[in-house]
Amino acid sequence: MEKLMRKMNLEFIRFAAVGVVNTLNYYAVYLLLHILLQMNYMVSHIAAFFVSLVISFFLNCYFTFKIKPTFSKFLQFPLTQLFNLAASSLFVYVFVNFLKMNSSAAPLASMFLTVPLTFLLTGKILKKDRGRV
Repeated sequence: MEKLMRKMNLEFIRFAAVGVVNTLNYYAVYLLLHILLQMNYMVSHIAAFFVSLVISFFLNCYFTFKIKPTFSKFLQFPLTQLFNLAASSLFVYVFVNFLKMNSSAAPLASMFLTVPLTFLLTGKILKKDRGRV
């Protein structure tokens, strides 16, 4: 049990590191679309989310869970992210429209609420039929 917990803690630390990199990727795309190209904040959020989803898949396969990426897992991976997209979109909307948070900061605040569950869902999908890199 202790070994499993240690391994899970290391995976979570790697997941968090990937999350930082992925957040920077997401936020750069979001700001590019929203601020520089003056696109609607929700359109920018969703587009940036999908760009970061692809990057996240490969980083989580190779670095976080140390598994071989497959086309099948790539197709399943977005299913694990549907919760993240729905929850983060809802939080961004509520933060901007009800709590009057700045639309540039709202996506970052929403991530703090969705990361732990996303870690569990991502590991469950990616580690199914685990193929080592």
